[in-house]
Amino acid sequence: MHMASLPQIERTPNGRRLVVDRVVDAGADAVWTVLTDTEQWPEWGPSVSAVRSGDRYIESGSRGEVQVAGGPWVPFEVDTCGDYRWTWRVAEIPATGHAVTPLGEDRSRVAFEIPLLAGGYAIVCRRALDRIATIAENEDLPTR
Repeated sequence: MHMASLPQIERTPNGRRLVVDRVVDAGADAVWTVLTDTEQWPEWGPSVSAVRSGDRYIESGSRGEVQVAGGPWVPFEVDTCGDYRWTWRVAEIPATGHAVTPLGEDRSRVAFEIPLLAGGYAIVCRRALDRIATIAENEDLPTR
């Protein structure tokens, strides 16, 4: 068994976003399922209390609402989704990007891309990465 790495923080090559990532002892498909399953977002997203969407598994153009930290419901729209990467807007503001990189059959890298102005959100993303790893490594996930 591989030891999962601790989350790391770096800047994207263009310097416009921070990347928080970690290696997970689960295949890319399993991690991708966790990231794209709206029913699981409250399980791993510390700032997401609930989700309402017509799409259980997001795709480009998916819309809905997220309840932020037990407070207000805000609209979201998925801008891009494919090739193990998705981006979205929350309340019409560009939010985190999400990516999975296969590292072998039972290992992958999961990453969040954070706008520089939201750099403080890296702490929340680190917690989310740990939760994603726990879910992907230890649960039988539904197949898409």
